[in-house]
Amino acid sequence: MAASGLGSARAAQRFGVLGLCGRRSPRDLCVRERRLPGPAVSGRSVAVASGLDASGSEQYCLELLRKRDYEGYLCSLLLPAESRSSALALRAFNVELAQVKDSVSEKAIGLMRMQFWKKTVEDIYLDNPPHQPVAIELWKAVKRHNLTKRWFMKIIDEREKNLDDKVYRNIQELENYAENTQSALLYLTLETLGIKDLHADHAASHIGKAQGIVTCLRATPYHGSRRKVFLPMDICMLHGVSQEDVLRKSQDKKVRDVIYDIASQAHLHLKHARSFHKSVPARAFPAFLQTVSLEDYLKKIQQVDFDIFHPSLQRRNALLPLSLYIQSWRKRY
Repeated sequence: MAASGLGSARAAQRFGVLGLCGRRSPRDLCVRERRLPGPAVSGRSVAVASGLDASGSEQYCLELLRKRDYEGYLCSLLLPAESRSSALALRAFNVELAQVKDSVSEKAIGLMRMQFWKKTVEDIYLDNPPHQPVAIELWKAVKRHNLTKRWFMKIIDEREKNLDDKVYRNIQELENYAENTQSALLYLTLETLGIKDLHADHAASHIGKAQGIVTCLRATPYHGSRRKVFLPMDICMLHGVSQEDVLRKSQDKKVRDVIYDIASQAHLHLKHARSFHKSVPARAFPAFLQTVSLEDYLKKIQQVDFDIFHPSLQRRNALLPLSLYIQSWRKRY
């Protein structure tokens, strides 16, 4: 087992450049020191009919992101002007769906809200969106960029299934969830940039999966406070970690082994995404700026020796805006 060869190495670790060893699966890990490697909108004026002018609905989305998805807010601001408001609408849509689960006390209410968004998407494509600010901005984005309806429905369907609070039996189930939510959101963002490219889609798939895995790790302390654990069961079982170990915020090496394995998978997806760098159109790079915050988190969790509950992991990186700007200027992801 990988865990057995890592105990003594931890004390001697020095964290520098990421260098993840090759990893085939959660059950087949290498034994080594831990180093994570636009146009005018046609149709009727919904905004006027609802009493919301264009700036009002866009400002609503902007404020929603600033409060609920700060990293996504910063990334969206660095997109080209012709895509920016559409990307803000997409991320606001994602936030609206993501917060359903935590804002309802009964599953039935959550299902009703998901049904509202399903009907909203249907109505948007019929050129008849409801008088709701996010819906209005989504409608405008669809009209501007001819966005693919299927990706919206995938996101809603996956979020709806997740209302059940089912644990992930393995890392693949977590990755599938991320593919149908985070990756689908990136596919739509690429469409706002006018990108239809197989290599860009492959990169987006891996970045979305990395985002989903990192989000699961970052949310672990919050979920633990609500007596819930969503870490993949197969990796927990591999290291003999129970849900109670996580809920007790255990500092045992075996718990850190679990976090290391999961973080390693996120890093591997980032590595795969960057392997397409030379083949991905440069115009697609702004859609992938979230890799900056993902790598920042993976570096920080490595520096605290994979202690998922370390207070430093919950602090906002004050230098993130600068890091994002530099990455955008360098035209890299």
